[in-house]
Amino acid sequence: MKITEKRSTYFAPAERAEPEQIKNDIRLFSKNEIFNTIAESVSTMLVVLNQQRQIVYANRLFLKFLNLSGSQSIMGRRPGEAVNCIHASLTEGGCGTSKFCRTCGAVGAILEAQQGKQSEKECRIITCDNDALDLRVTASPYLSNGREYTIFALHDISHEKRRQTLERVFFHDVLNSAGGISGLSSILTEVKDPEEMVDIAQTIKRATENMIEEIQIQRHLSSAERGDLKLEFKTFSSLELLIDLEKMYSKHEIAGSKKIQINPNAVNIPVTSDPVILRRILGNMLKNALEATLPTAKITIDCRQINHKVRFSVHNPNYIEQDVQLQLFQRSFSTKGTGRGIGTYSMKLFGEKYLKGKVWFKSSPDKGTTFYIDIPENLNEQMKWKFANEQNV
Repeated sequence: MKITEKRSTYFAPAERAEPEQIKNDIRLFSKNEIFNTIAESVSTMLVVLNQQRQIVYANRLFLKFLNLSGSQSIMGRRPGEAVNCIHASLTEGGCGTSKFCRTCGAVGAILEAQQGKQSEKECRIITCDNDALDLRVTASPYLSNGREYTIFALHDISHEKRRQTLERVFFHDVLNSAGGISGLSSILTEVKDPEEMVDIAQTIKRATENMIEEIQIQRHLSSAERGDLKLEFKTFSSLELLIDLEKMYSKHEIAGSKKIQINPNAVNIPVTSDPVILRRILGNMLKNALEATLPTAKITIDCRQINHKVRFSVHNPNYIEQDVQLQLFQRSFSTKGTGRGIGTYSMKLFGEKYLKGKVWFKSSPDKGTTFYIDIPENLNEQMKWKFANEQNV
């Protein structure tokens, strides 16, 4: 069988079958009535892949998942390319060949199936539209006309993962806050010293504010994932935002003895955006930094003006291991255990889909880790321009 010339890859082979061979495979499965009947009768998204992991058959459920009326546009593409994975276009070889693909359950399952055994794994995909997909995939070897293929079944478990996150993150954190408030309230009735009473009352107030914040975070996240989050534009000072964040998170329970400092060179410019959403993004960056560093660490927050964009950043001295870096923005991934992991995912969802910015990070052993977000100086004007142009189409 002819394949394209050898290409470089970070993981799975990059070579693809020649177009004529793909056409032959497509015809082979389109004429197999028994296979088609079975594939269309199951309540599972199903595709068939050739040895180069290219799609040569897709059932109606998979096409419906992609909002396609026909399969022609995805024939010859790989699964990540079909679902618009953000990593599928990072390298010339496409889906399966970037460094991020090393941790992809879908590619791993397909490669195992090509070794002759059925494989089931979970995979997390962020699309180019910043949608988060959680999939359970099963790859099975299949022999037809003396040729080897892979039957690739996909189950969308995004709702299941969201429910798990709600139960294990939201309820866990809110119950912890409520428990703390209840315990402190019980102590308050027994305390006689006025100064101690004031300290406990202030602690209760902070715990209550944290609980309210957790509820608001979940409400915003749910609205954002449904696509109906409404932005509230305000003009505010970039430096005042940093000062508010420094005051808020220096007193946060996870801060301990760690120091949050504002870069002396941080710029002070007017920004028109949604300050609540932006504060939520930068707050997540700060919490991640505080959780990741040693008790004596310094966290630096900064703001710079670059062309017509404003760049906010949060730096900490800790290095993120490579395997963690590759999965950071996926919805269900976390280094904190099962059911965690909405912090970095929500940064990207809020920052890019709603604030029309860009969220990314850099991490190295010698320089530590910095999370960035670039947003327009005046999001309101940008949104008005976008709306006006859509009306004129």
